[in-house]
Amino acid sequence: MRGMLLGISAICLAASAAAAQSAIAIQRSVYIENRDSGANGKQVRTLVRADRLRRGDTVVLLLEWTAPGKADSFVVSSRIPRDLAFKRSGAMAAQVSIDGGRNWGVLETLRIDNRRATPEDVTHLRWHVSNADAAQGRGILTYSAIVR
Repeated sequence: MRGMLLGISAICLAASAAAAQSAIAIQRSVYIENRDSGANGKQVRTLVRADRLRRGDTVVLLLEWTAPGKADSFVVSSRIPRDLAFKRSGAMAAQVSIDGGRNWGVLETLRIDNRRATPEDVTHLRWHVSNADAAQGRGILTYSAIVR
C-alpha cells in the first residue's frame, strides 16, 4: 500500500513539464477514472483525485499551466512514468516519443524494429501551445494512461 501511495508522488513528479519559458508555471494532478451505470443505464464517467493506484486503473493526468504577462508560444513536455501505459492525449493533440524524447511524431507514423509503435511504447509527450493559447494566460493539458 505504501508503494502505491509513493507511486502517485512519483507519477506527479515524473509528469513534470518542461516549458520553454521559465515564467511558465505547471501544476500537476492525478485522477482515477471510474465508469458506472447511471440510473437510466447510461455509462457515467467520474474522475476522483487519486490517493491509491491499483494495477489496471485508468488515470487522467492534468497539467495546468499559467503564463504571466504576454507569453509567446511554448512547448510543454512530460515523461510517461514506467508504471503507466499511455492511452491517449486529451483535447489538445500531443506529439509522442517512443525513444526517451530523442525523436517526436504522431504515434501512427512511428515504428519500433519492424512493427508499428503502440500506445504502450510511448515514453514522452509534448504539446505546442500556440501564441493565441499562451495569450489566454492559462490552460490545461491532459492525458490518460493505465496503471501497469
